[in-house]
Amino acid sequence: MSKKLAENVTPHWLTSVAVFLLGAMALVVPSGYSLGAVVLFLSGTGLLLARRLPTLTNQDRWVIAALLAYALVSLAEVWWDAQGSRGIDKPIRFIFAVPAMWWVIAYPPRLAYLWSGMALGALAAGGWAIWQKEVDGVWRAQGHTHVIQFGNLSMLLGVLCLAGLGWAVVQRQRYWWVALLLLGAFGGIIASLLSGSRGGWVGIPIVLLVLYRAYGTNLPIIFKALTLGVMLAGGIAMYSIPKTGVEVRVQQAVQDIRLYVSGEDRATSLGSRFEMWRGAALLIQEKPLTGWGSNGYKQAMAQLGEQGVINKEASQYGHAHNEFVDAFAKRGLLGLLALLALYIIPMRLFGKQIAADDLTTRSIATAGVLLPVTYIDFGLSQVFLTHNSGVMMYAFLLAALWGIYANVTQNKSHC
Repeated sequence: MSKKLAENVTPHWLTSVAVFLLGAMALVVPSGYSLGAVVLFLSGTGLLLARRLPTLTNQDRWVIAALLAYALVSLAEVWWDAQGSRGIDKPIRFIFAVPAMWWVIAYPPRLAYLWSGMALGALAAGGWAIWQKEVDGVWRAQGHTHVIQFGNLSMLLGVLCLAGLGWAVVQRQRYWWVALLLLGAFGGIIASLLSGSRGGWVGIPIVLLVLYRAYGTNLPIIFKALTLGVMLAGGIAMYSIPKTGVEVRVQQAVQDIRLYVSGEDRATSLGSRFEMWRGAALLIQEKPLTGWGSNGYKQAMAQLGEQGVINKEASQYGHAHNEFVDAFAKRGLLGLLALLALYIIPMRLFGKQIAADDLTTRSIATAGVLLPVTYIDFGLSQVFLTHNSGVMMYAFLLAALWGIYANVTQNKSHC
């Protein structure tokens, strides 16, 4: 290989390996979600130091602006709430995702690495979840992260595998790729079910709607009916098999709601969430513009618990168990708007190509829409962006997917 050819191939190969690691290692090794992210960040920082940044479009700038706006508003809260260096850790990662995006725009990966990483990561999560349930005898599979994070991120990987089917069917070895991605989807969904993380299940209808918009509108009616039948049968099976724990978790949710509404018990899993939301809503009414900050929020919620306004157990949590309510309560209206921009701007930009004629473009666009859609769902019952795994997976998957999307939509490369 000539020196010039090697120089051209090596950066793309580095990106390919990094995006593979983003999915493949995310949930099966401690902090595995950081491995590919670090490679992309360091590579992009090298571009900045060498003053070789790629030419950016207005759409690129909008995505970068969404990342920076969320980070800067969060850092402002850290400053005025006197959180010190501990509060900087997560917001700054959204800034670190920007150099990663520059690198992927400049040197896009081969898509085989992206999709195989997603599939293998989801399959590994599913296999590990089955092992934990069947061999270790745990009640809820959790991997190396918090159980809710593990379940929801497994679901994310599984859903992204379904987005990749458009790319798979136009490959020379299409049957192998379709099989791998379907197995990955199954593995991710199984891991989510075995984790018992109910928040990830709520958004399944919206996920299916996005997938239908991308791939389903032109399918024959008989194929649509068959697919619907398989999904219903699978859902019934998962609910009916005792070892999955799905039936128990659903019945528990129904019971929690009944107890809360009747006033018999407000300290259940869902009851505590309702109390947190109620307390946070009261705090929002007092400081809708500036918010309370994380420290102020904890103190104010503790006071509401002492006064008997909300359940005392619910008052002990440092967040509201809802991404949007939490952002509004702690960072005010500006914080809520920054969070919405973080999700809505990429969703709308990716959504422009969700029905593209080119299936490679369509697959990346669909994955790009599903990333914020799933995070919105996860955020309804968990403050997902207070966890390292939640921050790293969103920020760097967005950087990778957008960098690839910028290339395929500008006909630079089909990777």
